[in-house]
Amino acid sequence: MSTQWLKPYMPRSLYVRAALILVLPVIVLLLVVGIAFLQKHLEDVTTQMTRAASREVNLVTDAMDEAETQQQALAAVRPDLAALEMQVRFLGINEEPDIGRRRWYDFIAPQVETDLRVNLPDLIAVALPSSQEARLYLPTHLGTLQLTFDRRRLSPAAPHQLIVTMVFFAIIMTSISFLYMRNQLRPITRLANAAQAFGRGRIEPYAPSGAIEVRAAGSAFLDMRARIERQMEQRTLMLSGVSHDLRTPLTRLKLGLSMLPEEEAAPLQQDVTEMQSLLDAFLDFSRGAADGATEEVQPEAFVRHIVDDAKRAGYEADLMSVEGQGTVRLRPTAIRRAVENLIGNAVRYGTKADVSLTLNPKSLRIRVEDDGPGIPADQRTEAVKPFTRLDPSRNQNQGSGVGLGLAIVADIARAHGGILRLAKSERLGGLCADIIIGR
Repeated sequence: MSTQWLKPYMPRSLYVRAALILVLPVIVLLLVVGIAFLQKHLEDVTTQMTRAASREVNLVTDAMDEAETQQQALAAVRPDLAALEMQVRFLGINEEPDIGRRRWYDFIAPQVETDLRVNLPDLIAVALPSSQEARLYLPTHLGTLQLTFDRRRLSPAAPHQLIVTMVFFAIIMTSISFLYMRNQLRPITRLANAAQAFGRGRIEPYAPSGAIEVRAAGSAFLDMRARIERQMEQRTLMLSGVSHDLRTPLTRLKLGLSMLPEEEAAPLQQDVTEMQSLLDAFLDFSRGAADGATEEVQPEAFVRHIVDDAKRAGYEADLMSVEGQGTVRLRPTAIRRAVENLIGNAVRYGTKADVSLTLNPKSLRIRVEDDGPGIPADQRTEAVKPFTRLDPSRNQNQGSGVGLGLAIVADIARAHGGILRLAKSERLGGLCADIIIGR
């Protein structure tokens, strides 16, 4: 049978699920044992005890049938009262039976009263005020008779103690289980936090601990992290070497071209400039978010400084709105490169760039909008791929990029555990690019 309907109602946290696994069997056990105890044991024993007490009561009332006065009746049953451990008296003419209030936890009292009324059809009232005393009120030809005897002759003493004891020890054992479970889940939580931090570009200290399976997963994570770090380091070293090796001949070419006549050198100079631009863009993409360590950054001041630098560079850029306050842990150099790329694209394909910032407890969003031609919805996935140039939609005549601008931004966003989301700007009509990073 499918259980898909149950998934929306199930907790998503491992801790809560484990708690349910612990608590539900305990609750079911308490209910089953409690119901079985009440129905199979208490009810049967109570029925037998009330039947025996009812016979004794009938013995006392039968002994009074021959008496003509209350005093004679009391004298007739006095020898039996000592043996039966009962006390009797007749109520006054205007005296009403004193029933009193039952204890709220005396859940066996209704069963006692029901059995007594079955065995004593003429019973007027039953008073069960405590666990030590029971009073029965019966009609006789001499008046209403009150019989007082030990309550423990009608039902087992303190029948609630078993349930209370079960609940008490269930709470204690469940609490101990919760403490032990928390200690077992803590290594999993630490592993998840370390993996999440690494996904957001941070390296947090982590040492495998806990059960064997958790230690194995932790060791595998450390091996994976070490391999990725080595690959990133090797890529950075390789690209540094490539940068050095390629820039040197490019510089020699520039020097050589400077000695040629301007008319002859101009086309070649343009080729060298494009090669230099391609090399710089490729290195920026290869570095990705590897520049610098993560730091606590105040987003408003950080983004405002980037916008001010763009204005000084001659770009028409403005910080339109800021929502929320706080700090976020980022790689400032990488995020600066990403925002600068978005602003550069905005002013290259449009006339201005409007920047906005939204910070909430769950995420940071940096939005850059322009009034350019935008990117069609069916091409936005391709737009963030490396070396993809959507010239027809983005007006190639206004841009000389190599198709890495948005790819660099997407790579930096992913390195921070975030995403680059492209949409149409509702306000300006051009492209709306959002860098969204989880906190």
